[in-house]
Amino acid sequence: MALHISSACFTVMGHSRGHGIRAVASEGSATLKTVEEKVKLGGSDLKVTTLGIGAWSWGDTTYWNNFEWNDRNEKAAKAAFDASINGGLTFFDTAEVYGSGLAFGAVNSETLLGRFIRERKEKDPNVEVAVATKFAALPWRFGRESVITALKDSLSRLGPTSVDLYQLHWPGVWGNEGYIDGLGDAVEKGLVKAVGVSNYSEKRLREAYEKLKKRGIPLASNQVNYSLIYRAPEENGVKAACDELGISIIAYSPIAQGVLSGKYTPNKPPTGPRGRIYTPEFLTKLQPLLNKINEIGETYDKTPTQVSLNWLVAQGNVVPIPGAKTPEQAEEFRGALGWRLSGEEVAELRSLASTIKPVIGFPVEKL
Repeated sequence: MALHISSACFTVMGHSRGHGIRAVASEGSATLKTVEEKVKLGGSDLKVTTLGIGAWSWGDTTYWNNFEWNDRNEKAAKAAFDASINGGLTFFDTAEVYGSGLAFGAVNSETLLGRFIRERKEKDPNVEVAVATKFAALPWRFGRESVITALKDSLSRLGPTSVDLYQLHWPGVWGNEGYIDGLGDAVEKGLVKAVGVSNYSEKRLREAYEKLKKRGIPLASNQVNYSLIYRAPEENGVKAACDELGISIIAYSPIAQGVLSGKYTPNKPPTGPRGRIYTPEFLTKLQPLLNKINEIGETYDKTPTQVSLNWLVAQGNVVPIPGAKTPEQAEEFRGALGWRLSGEEVAELRSLASTIKPVIGFPVEKL
């Protein structure tokens, strides 16, 4: 099914569960006639698609891809990128430490994304892609200058002279407050269109917002772990603060690293590091929620993944960025848009999810 990529709304009709976007669901369901327009990130002028694509797994050999990266993985990632663009999902999130990253010095996620964009633009010069990347607050990086130096290195890997969104990947836990100044400098130097943070607590979020505000620069976003079964942003004040201050939430791991897709069971848990987090015991307790997600999905002719992503979008001011390793995943993600769960369904899923003890998140989000 071909889609016309545009910043305006476009009407589409789906044709099969998991890949299409239904314009009309069953009677009584909350539906939308079109795929959502792009949304502004916070108070910035940057507009991105309602749902983006995370590139954490691209090139990775430490958490994803069974500890190896080969031509097959790269071709699949490239196909996922193209499928995302074809489906109208043009917002991509990466980081300097994703993939092989700084520690190994080999090809990393930024390098791959930059290559994919260049190859796509050779075929379609008018294609628009919004890129977000992140600064790693490593212990040996000090002062605002370190942010600019790292950003320029990221730009060299990505290819363009500026990036759409530049984020602090996590707070400088060694007391280095110069990073926020570095974000402001990046805006004033024209190296970025918007700036954000990631894994920031409510306190740190408010401090960053006020510091940038004094320079007339909006804090566009806070990227945090947020899903139906990891609702810490709702519980620790981050979601409320973002809504109050006009800061967008970018939700990473929005389908709980694949667990909410329904593909894993107590008898077939995830492999690798995820298997230590999402154990058979956890998956057993998750089953009633997964059953309800699947039941609701059948009402709309949607997959569990699409229902879980739609639940996040329904919270308002949230841009989920699920990771796509294959074109099939990217095609499925677009089916999370163009319709909406009812308020009753949103509440019912939250109620069921609240009975499940959440997994441990990224520790620095509590600092």
